[in-house]
Amino acid sequence: MIMNIKSDGEWYHGSNLKIDVLRVGSTITQWKELAEAFSHKPTILSYEENGKITHNGKEIGFLYKINESLIIGRDIYQHPRTTMDINVEFLTKRPLKLQLISVLQLE
Repeated sequence: MIMNIKSDGEWYHGSNLKIDVLRVGSTITQWKELAEAFSHKPTILSYEENGKITHNGKEIGFLYKINESLIIGRDIYQHPRTTMDINVEFLTKRPLKLQLISVLQLE
């Protein structure tokens, strides 16, 4: 799957915790549905070429939007050991302000 990054696009983080600031070394993505899936704390997660995500998470999740501008290379970088495709998963280099945008119940 090819993930195109938009320099001015939204970045997301999914967590099962209520937080205001994202720590250094945390994962973020521009793929909103992936962040939603990770918010449920799965131990297994996979996705298909068409973008369908499957996971075994069971927690109530919180979806956050990064609430500040980011520059790739300065503020974030591609996860060096990800098992996902290029541009799917990035790591933070500094603390980032978050905005809660959704509380996610399991379906």
